[in-house]
Amino acid sequence: MSDKQAVLDNLQIVEDPELEISVVELGLVYDVRFELRDGETHAEIDLTLTSPGCPVAPEIMAAVHRAALSTDGVDSVHVNLVWTPRWDPRKHATEDALMDMGLF
Repeated sequence: MSDKQAVLDNLQIVEDPELEISVVELGLVYDVRFELRDGETHAEIDLTLTSPGCPVAPEIMAAVHRAALSTDGVDSVHVNLVWTPRWDPRKHATEDALMDMGLF
């Protein structure tokens, strides 16, 4: 079975198109869980967005799905779009992302 860090490493390439910062650095990936289904590893990813009205939500979710599926040992992926807790860059983003956004 794969591990959470391996999935997060692969998700680093997925960027918010407006901010041009990784969804991982922004803290938009709330959780990665694994289940064993019929001998295969399934990943459940909880993802939020910077705003509920994000016009590129489908594209970001698809990119997260593709990137996670490219992780060794992951056979299937489901991306759950979640809104709680509400995303707050000061709570969820890394220091580097805060600096890139001018919030640090």
